[in-house]
Amino acid sequence: MTIRLVNVQRSYPIAGGRTWVLRNISTEVQPGEFVSIMGPSGAGKSSLLNVLGLMDSEFEGEYWLDGTAVHTLNPKQRQGLQRDKIGFIFQHYHLIDDLTVAENLDLPLSYRDIPVGERKARVADILDRFQIVGKKDLYPNQLSGGQQQLVAVARAVISRPALLLADEPTGALHSSQGKIIMALLKELNQEGATIVQVTHNPEYAGYGNRTVELFDGWMK
Repeated sequence: MTIRLVNVQRSYPIAGGRTWVLRNISTEVQPGEFVSIMGPSGAGKSSLLNVLGLMDSEFEGEYWLDGTAVHTLNPKQRQGLQRDKIGFIFQHYHLIDDLTVAENLDLPLSYRDIPVGERKARVADILDRFQIVGKKDLYPNQLSGGQQQLVAVARAVISRPALLLADEPTGALHSSQGKIIMALLKELNQEGATIVQVTHNPEYAGYGNRTVELFDGWMK
């Protein structure tokens, strides 16, 4: 999954002008790369991830995703591209409280034209791979923070996205749990997934192939 940004900028109106959160970002991510984005709070890291994940269309400049001109797409086209190509891992899990672990994992598959039998097989496979078979009938509030994040990672990858975006995926975990998550991300990357993660942790940034830094919206 190739990413190419050309002079991407993002700003918000304020009294008397605008405040800029991204300034003239031009960069490329090659298929199979694992890129870590670092920088202080307010540097624009999450804003950049929102643009990459097609969650924010109010940017200037060009965004090309695997040859598709994202900046020209209408909302329905963007939604389809996001659904088919991108997986998300957030710091705060975003699991559905009234669905079991297995049902949370099945949810992204239910939005696609996948036969029920294959959906069940994928859920069973991912439960086994992430060693959470014994948790499949539990609800999120019955899991520890580390277990919830494991489920969140599993849910993000069950649809086999070409691009995986992770926003501080270990931020709410203690160090041993964080290393488990990072090892899983590294394994997924070695299997071919293109990964872009935002992190404050230099050790976890080192799991990537390269690190880029943002400061006041500028890429260093």
